[in-house]
Amino acid sequence: MTKTFDQRAQTIRLLVLDVDGVLTDGSLTFTGEGELSKTFNVRDGLGIKLLQAAGIEVAILTGRTSSIVAHRADELGMTRVEQGKLRKLPTLKKMLTEAKLQPENIAYMGDDLPDIPCLKLAGLAATPADGSPELDAVVDWRAPVPGGRGAVRAFAERILRAQGKWEPIIAAALAEE
Repeated sequence: MTKTFDQRAQTIRLLVLDVDGVLTDGSLTFTGEGELSKTFNVRDGLGIKLLQAAGIEVAILTGRTSSIVAHRADELGMTRVEQGKLRKLPTLKKMLTEAKLQPENIAYMGDDLPDIPCLKLAGLAATPADGSPELDAVVDWRAPVPGGRGAVRAFAERILRAQGKWEPIIAAALAEE
């Protein structure tokens, strides 16, 4: 019997995210000096913080290397940050070993072909609304919004709802004065 999204989400302890096309809209901007800029969505950041507060670690696994990504990860308290990994699966397997987790304990969100091996390994796999159509064969869920526009937040909320942790978050937010 195939497990539902909610059943798969119950065991998630680590969410691993690609960056370009997931945490950003995939645009790369270079200045004349060659410096890169990226734009991150604050709602995705809140989704990451909510997962962390609920006991779910969030990590980055990306093919590019950028000091901007390192800065954003540090700002969000993310300690597992792997950059410059063109072949991502060996690094994801290393993360699993280091965290003492099984594939069913990880969720992965990616947007394109290099993410397929990781999406296939993960216990819960997702892509933003504008992720490559080829990912439909390997993902459990497609976000209602594009990468860099709240896709990570939407995935975080789905996981937290499935684990019964979303309503307490809302109740606590409403109770604050």
